[in-house]
Amino acid sequence: MARVKDKEKAIQLRLTGKSYSQIKSELGVSKSTLSGWLKEYPLSKEQFGELNVVERRVESYISTCKIRKEQILKEVYDKEKKEIFPLSKRDLFVAGLFLYWGEGGKTDKGSLVLSNTNPAVIKFGVYWMENTLGVKKDKITARLHLYKDMNIDDEINFWSKELGFKKDQFSNPYIKNSNKAALTYKVGFGHGTCNIRIGNVILRNKVLMGLKAVEDHFNAKK
Repeated sequence: MARVKDKEKAIQLRLTGKSYSQIKSELGVSKSTLSGWLKEYPLSKEQFGELNVVERRVESYISTCKIRKEQILKEVYDKEKKEIFPLSKRDLFVAGLFLYWGEGGKTDKGSLVLSNTNPAVIKFGVYWMENTLGVKKDKITARLHLYKDMNIDDEINFWSKELGFKKDQFSNPYIKNSNKAALTYKVGFGHGTCNIRIGNVILRNKVLMGLKAVEDHFNAKK
């Protein structure tokens, strides 16, 4: 809780034009931590001009390191994207299989269920079901897990738009007996957990036996 309050206070101070050094002195937080918290809050030219020489050097150094880090990550991103894509149908199936291993339901007897808070992960799950399992999108259903202070209609609208689902593909959401606003840590992507489901025993067996084959393969290794 104290960490969250420190971050909020740091952002407030930054918005008033305080430097990293000034915020560090007031809150006792390291500059590396502040760099992460305040990366989206650069000083304006006017605010930068009001700092003393030492503070300007610190700000310039942190800014230079941030730019260099972003350049390095962009180079790695471009390289990995080129190596990964395009995905073959087999690549796509195996990628989805491993996602299901970590995030999929194993106890639903007649269904495949995939859950996550990240819209991109659920979008991939839908694409995987459509393009490797041969499921039509309108045959996939969804259910949201939400906190009791979240607006149900707003969240269904959000996920409906993200996934390209019709409203009638969503069943009644599960509502947790706690408030999102009361939490002291970040909760996923802010729109609850989305579970997508297909009711098909044959496809369930295909996926779970595929996972069993993977498990058996690596369990057999010495």
